[in-house]
Amino acid sequence: MTVNALIFADLLQQVADPDQLSWEQLRPGVQFHALYGRPDEAPAAALLRYAPGATVPKHRHPAFEHILVLEGSQQDSNGVHTAGTLLVSPPGTAHAVTSENGCIALAIWAATVDFGE
Repeated sequence: MTVNALIFADLLQQVADPDQLSWEQLRPGVQFHALYGRPDEAPAAALLRYAPGATVPKHRHPAFEHILVLEGSQQDSNGVHTAGTLLVSPPGTAHAVTSENGCIALAIWAATVDFGE
């Protein structure tokens, strides 16, 4: 069986005009635009859009999570991460995220995160 690659041409151009994308609510103040899969059914990749002041509560990563900040900034216990920063959260790590002024990031999850809810 042949599996075709997923190709997302002009992703940065799409981020430049985010209101043209379809967004769904992930958490209060945080929306996602799915690229493949869904954040609650990983593996998945999505664009995340944080409203100014939005937060994601502390959560644990059972597998790798990759976050590439594309616009704006977000903050966790490791510091403030501005556009161009790649964050890799290895299995077993935990953190909370906030975005004081809002941001858009590419998120790639190998497995769903555990909010301990």
